[in-house]
Amino acid sequence: MSRAPGPVRRGAATVTLLLALLLTAGCDAGGADGGGPPAASGPADVPGEIVLASGRDVTGKGGIRQQLIAEWNRQQEAKGASFRARLVELPGSADQQRSQLLGALQSGSAEYDVVNLDVTWVPEFAAAGLVQPLPDQLVDSDVIKSVAATARWGGKVYAVPFNSDVGLLFYRRDYLTSAGVTNPDLGKGAGWPVVQQLIGVLDSARNKLPAAYAKGWTSQLDASYEGLTVNGIEAFASAAQGFALTDEEGRYAGSAAQLQAGLDELRNRTQAAYTLADAAHSDEADTLTDFAGGRTAFLRHWPYAYRTLHQSLSEQQLGVAPLPGKAVLGGQNLAVARGSQRTGAALELVRFLTRKESERCLLDAGFAATRLSAYEDNGLTCDVAKPAGQATASPTGERTDRMPRDAHGRPAYARATLLPALENAVQRPRTPLYGAFSQTFTGQLARLQGDAPPSDADLAKDLDTELRKALP
Repeated sequence: MSRAPGPVRRGAATVTLLLALLLTAGCDAGGADGGGPPAASGPADVPGEIVLASGRDVTGKGGIRQQLIAEWNRQQEAKGASFRARLVELPGSADQQRSQLLGALQSGSAEYDVVNLDVTWVPEFAAAGLVQPLPDQLVDSDVIKSVAATARWGGKVYAVPFNSDVGLLFYRRDYLTSAGVTNPDLGKGAGWPVVQQLIGVLDSARNKLPAAYAKGWTSQLDASYEGLTVNGIEAFASAAQGFALTDEEGRYAGSAAQLQAGLDELRNRTQAAYTLADAAHSDEADTLTDFAGGRTAFLRHWPYAYRTLHQSLSEQQLGVAPLPGKAVLGGQNLAVARGSQRTGAALELVRFLTRKESERCLLDAGFAATRLSAYEDNGLTCDVAKPAGQATASPTGERTDRMPRDAHGRPAYARATLLPALENAVQRPRTPLYGAFSQTFTGQLARLQGDAPPSDADLAKDLDTELRKALP
């Protein structure tokens, strides 16, 4: 991939060299704490373009990620700096994006300086030496504790949390109201039996619901990608307190007995009596379509669905609550590629994209922010101007995106529902062999969807055997 170097001035080059030296000194101090070589050590940066590779921005074309990068470029231009940043969005599913990034960084075929990694990929990219250790202070106490844990591997920081994610339960208020339920008990602590009971009420009142209604709930249960892994981990973690499939070094730490309890929970959640049949081959987009179209009353999905669904459903129609039991933590973290020739400038870009104001911008746009201040500091605002034609408010000041907001402009559910969900979320297994784990895990769970599914005991025994092979 070619780069288009920006204009180089003698003064700007001098400032750049001084900045690199300062970053080197500052990062040496941070590197001592982190136990690894600092990201900004080495020769001065080569002036030019910083390329950030990422998956699709769920806030749409020209979305908030691109807006943040445009703001950084504007500030660099105002300072006369010789760096600009460019966002490259990788096509395909998350699994395909991971393969593209691995191939590009291992071969050096694509000159990426910053990579936006799914939280499950950090151990793999770190262990393979594809990304650089970073200063510890980049992940400070303002970062939500559960989210901050995704940044480390082997005692070192390798990535900085950019935007987070967590499983949530969306539901149709209007359907429940039609069935006579005006105050559903879906707050913190509500278990899956509560949801099943409400689905039973809806089924009993089917004649009062729209003709489109088919079954109680849907989720991403397609075994051909990460969806079934996420749902499986949520069920397994809900079935056993403190459940973990791997230890701190990424080795398998489960047992057949634990797996059997998790399989029982997953089987209970996905009973045909409650679950839309299409869920078995549905991904995020499919389930959003089914839920928005009225085919189901409950939906397990990620935070960005809050904004998306509110474009077609009103507050009287749409509700959101914590996911029953345990919810899986998702999200993406920014890492600096090992082969970058602009390490210092790349690090400054990461600092900008993950600062407090940027996190507030991400929250306002529909992402889950990674910093506590984005949720709790009422004086914190997004300082990035929206591009022409993409304003979130009309000339009279009335918002046009239809997403409910609180008195301080945050999404209305952010502080009371989203933040606690993030704080209480569980991680998927942290291992450099995550790809092998996920493939093995979903491959075995997919047998539950067959014509002759095995018993929980038999499947647990097989799953235990296969995971020991995948995670030696």
